[in-house]
Amino acid sequence: MKYEDPACAYCPPTVRACRTGESEERGPGFCPTKLDPEIQAHARALYDDDAETRKISLEAARVEAEGYCKWTRVEEIVQFAKRMGYRKIGIANCISFVDHAYVLSGILESHGFEVVSAACKTGSIPKEELGLTDDEKIRPGQFEALCNPACQAELLNAHGCEFNVVMGLCIGHDSLFFKYAKGLTTVLVAKDRVLGHNPVAALQLADSYYSRVWGPDKPAKPPKLPVAGRRSAKE
Repeated sequence: MKYEDPACAYCPPTVRACRTGESEERGPGFCPTKLDPEIQAHARALYDDDAETRKISLEAARVEAEGYCKWTRVEEIVQFAKRMGYRKIGIANCISFVDHAYVLSGILESHGFEVVSAACKTGSIPKEELGLTDDEKIRPGQFEALCNPACQAELLNAHGCEFNVVMGLCIGHDSLFFKYAKGLTTVLVAKDRVLGHNPVAALQLADSYYSRVWGPDKPAKPPKLPVAGRRSAKE
């Protein structure tokens, strides 16, 4: 079989040879090592050629190792920002997460950071201004402000944020924030209103409670998360 695109998602639990440095020997035909060695070589050079990329990678690895199964995501954010030498952190939050952003802001400030925060409805732009019709709104007949991630990003840029934390921005809106933000950005909360902001549950239960996620081309035997392939506490 001739493979054209990388397909790491289909790598068997018993292979995953990149973990052990054996990709060339044991990698499947769809392994990036087999398909795109030039791209891998180019990417490898980035860690040597760009000082910031190298520093980010090293400090992220150190935080991962030191806080492994001990630090919460919030603690990891604090430690990473400290090790990177950041002083000013931006929070881009959904308007529904203002209370959580308040707590996070206080935590970050208690560690000596300056914090700037911007909620998604900043600017109060009526959704109709971009062409949304009244019947397309969540609550027809009422004023609804457009989510404004471009402005969130520009506000944090203008106020010198070196590192940003996204909290609960909608799908697509988060993408626009990433597009316009100048500072490095991480995600603390991925919005999923149905699953209590735990979107991975839809994958864990895709063959049972949330089988509706499948499209019309659902395979006869849908893939399940193999027990042997689940990440252990040491991964």
